[in-house]
Amino acid sequence: MTTHPDFRSPDFLRSHVLDVMSFYGPQSVDPSGGMYHFYLDDGTVYDRTTRHLVSATRFVITCATAFELGGKPEYKERAAHALQFLENAFRDAESPGFHWTLRWDHGQAAPLDRTRHMYGLAFVMLAAARAQRIGIGGAAELLQSTYALAEQQFFDAHAGLYADDASPAGVLSGYRGQNANMHTCEALIAAFETTREPHYLARAELLAHNITVRQAALADGGVWEHYRADWSPDWDYNREDRSNIFRPWGYQPGHFTEWSKLLCQLDVHMPRPWHIPKARELFDRAMHTAWDGVHGGIHYGFAPDGAICDPAKYHWVQAESIAAAALLALRTGDPMYWTWYERIWDYCWQHFVDHQQGAWFRILTGENFNLTREKSPAGKVDYHNMGACYDVWRALIGLNDLVTTPSKQQSL
Repeated sequence: MTTHPDFRSPDFLRSHVLDVMSFYGPQSVDPSGGMYHFYLDDGTVYDRTTRHLVSATRFVITCATAFELGGKPEYKERAAHALQFLENAFRDAESPGFHWTLRWDHGQAAPLDRTRHMYGLAFVMLAAARAQRIGIGGAAELLQSTYALAEQQFFDAHAGLYADDASPAGVLSGYRGQNANMHTCEALIAAFETTREPHYLARAELLAHNITVRQAALADGGVWEHYRADWSPDWDYNREDRSNIFRPWGYQPGHFTEWSKLLCQLDVHMPRPWHIPKARELFDRAMHTAWDGVHGGIHYGFAPDGAICDPAKYHWVQAESIAAAALLALRTGDPMYWTWYERIWDYCWQHFVDHQQGAWFRILTGENFNLTREKSPAGKVDYHNMGACYDVWRALIGLNDLVTTPSKQQSL
């Protein structure tokens, strides 16, 4: 039986991030530009030419994280290498924006999908903010210009939220989604922490309120994923595609807990009476509805009636729930959240962490069987699990004052 480490130890969290990052060793770097985006269980690259905007941005973030925690120059060099590729290969030369996917072959980029996604811009902003934090040149300008582009192309001032996708000519589709707004909130909090410019924090607060309070009031208090152009819930969107990587049908418990984490982080910088009660409500509902009491772990999705609609276990759902549990424990002082933190970590240590080949498995069945050798296809790069450890590490060592003091308690 695997011995469990002290999951609350900052030293463990730091070392685990660096252990995961070692899976993406020198073989992850394409000398002709950027990083490779597709890996088998043993780290073998199985697609050397397809590149995805989400992976391109997340590699900047994970390399920056590894540099912050480990201090090795090669991680900063990789982050800079990945950021340069993001700007040079993914930026559309014909119209403002970034390609969604492209083919990279011998130093030449051929766009595969030129659709503009706010989700993608959110991660460009997050990558730029994290790159600026570790002193990479040009990152500050990229953050500012991408925020301005998002305002121009996607922000709906009437709704106080961002639209989701558009053509290269800037024509918005009729789809609206919460996921892009959630990750934009994440990026804006990071942008504020890097720059201390208050407009980033104010916009993050607006998005958080409008999704988790106003829009949630239309969906039984939960975070529904899909909306029409007027921001009315679309209860049927992707009803037959419940495992869609970016737009799955059903309530996503991982997004409930991810918002819970963001609300705790937001409350550090801009305390509001509703933040922590809502964070608790979302986390508690996710665990009550989606925790698998038989096999452990958190199911991927549940229907409006509470029935599990996708029993699979995804790495990112567990990781974001780990971070949310720890931040809630620190912010509220309620030991119940440390119990959840330990419980979810125990499960992940047994089933998701690959102790032989490195990193985390991506997806397991409801009974915790791994059915694929594709450990990290485009989009994963272990961003969520590394990020969860990083968020908890920062909180535990006091980089963010998450512990509720008596004076703060009155405002909660």
